Amino acid sequence: MINKRKSGENYEILACRYITLQGGTILQRNFRIRSGEIDIIARDGKYLVFAEVKYRSSCRYGSAEDAVTAGKQRVICRCADYYKLINHLDEYTPVRFDVLAVSPDENGIVQVRWIRDAFSYRR
Repeated sequence: MINKRKSGENYEILACRYITLQGGTILQRNFRIRSGEIDIIARDGKYLVFAEVKYRSSCRYGSAEDAVTAGKQRVICRCADYYKLINHLDEYTPVRFDVLAVSPDENGIVQVRWIRDAFSYRR
């Protein structure tokens, strides 16, 4: 059985490919600071996108996007603030927080749903 970290990495790669196929540009993966991590940082048109990738094998315990809790959203926002600081981006930089939900369809084929503007900035 594949371990969770390797499995998660594979879903992140799939999500990056999906973003690229949709016209986005991947800037960075797995941006880590002491207080947390952002799975994908991308450019989508005018937006700097901070994206969380979530996989669910079924919706038995809720959808993949539901797994991005308010606490996780706050962590992503803090990491985004730091990313903007070290890259000299100001408060006028258009930013969006997205979720890429990865799950199998009714035929077992893994699908990616890109939920743009999935949540607002949280302190």
